[in-house]
Amino acid sequence: MPRRARVVRREVAPDARYGSRSLSRFINKVMRGGKKSVAERCVYGALDICERQGRRNPMDIFEQAIRNAMPVIEVKPRRVGGATYQVPVEIKGDRRLSLAMRWIIDAARSRSGKTFSDKLAAELLDASHGQGAAVKKRDDVHRMAEANKAFSHYRW
Repeated sequence: MPRRARVVRREVAPDARYGSRSLSRFINKVMRGGKKSVAERCVYGALDICERQGRRNPMDIFEQAIRNAMPVIEVKPRRVGGATYQVPVEIKGDRRLSLAMRWIIDAARSRSGKTFSDKLAAELLDASHGQGAAVKKRDDVHRMAEANKAFSHYRW
């Protein structure tokens, strides 16, 4: 991160099927080794499965899952006088979205199942209902921040 100049954020093009920028970012996070078409096939397949099982618009399920997995507060280590404290800090919007997407993808990858599309669809449906590994991760982060609220005066 540069000290003087501002970071220029590149605008992500919306995805082909739904025209959503957040879904396009999600596909880019799923992508491995530059294989975007494989990532698109996996994500669109997962959304089709979500539509069949959830009987709702797949974009509604996706957005609800992201909303439920988004953290509000996290802890950052802060060194004060030789001791390291876990200081709770609020998270800006872009990082919140990024963490939620990353946690959903990691939870889907670690799930047991057949194809990645099946695992991702199951994780998206669970997250949209307020359960699953990604939402548990968010709750753990919130619990850690709540436990370390006493060190919040070390915030910078």
